[in-house]
Amino acid sequence: MTETGLTDGDFTQSAEPYALFARWLNDATAAEPNDPNALALATVDPDGLPNVRMVLLKGFDEGGFVFYTNYESTKGREILASMKAAMCFHWKSLRRQVRVRGLVEKVTAAEADAYFVTRARGSRIGAWASAQSRPLESRFALEKAVAEYTARYAIGEIPRPAHWSGFRLKPVSIEFWHDRPFRLHDRVKFDVEGDSWKKTRLYP
Repeated sequence: MTETGLTDGDFTQSAEPYALFARWLNDATAAEPNDPNALALATVDPDGLPNVRMVLLKGFDEGGFVFYTNYESTKGREILASMKAAMCFHWKSLRRQVRVRGLVEKVTAAEADAYFVTRARGSRIGAWASAQSRPLESRFALEKAVAEYTARYAIGEIPRPAHWSGFRLKPVSIEFWHDRPFRLHDRVKFDVEGDSWKKTRLYP
């Protein structure tokens, strides 16, 4: 048993990655003070230069890992151009990391609508007011746009903008990393092989 409570059996006995990820995310939810569902999302621009930024995981199952964004933002446009991405979860307090690489698909309109209505009203207004990633002349211009959409949707539900939706990253590989003394870390990688997963231990 290690200092974070992880046994070697968690790696060697896991035949697929999703149950292991669920346990680690549950541990992070109990231990991390802020945003245990935060992840670094990597994309590439049309010239092949990588971009990375933090986003929040909003759901996952055997179909993939779901997050939401403005499709007209930099990350939205880069994903739509390649339909590929990578993720990295790092839970510092647990000394654990998970890396995910794969292909991306759009979530359905029904999925996006269902999530959008759960957001705070101010966040829904913000989805309309922010031309995400594009030049902003001043903070006042943003506040003015927020005021305009707040007045427009003062009563009733706020519809989801057509340009605001979600993506689902469908993994081709998932790697789990756990800190061990003297930099002799545990690493296990799961790779998709047909309808199953191939599991490989890696040198640290």
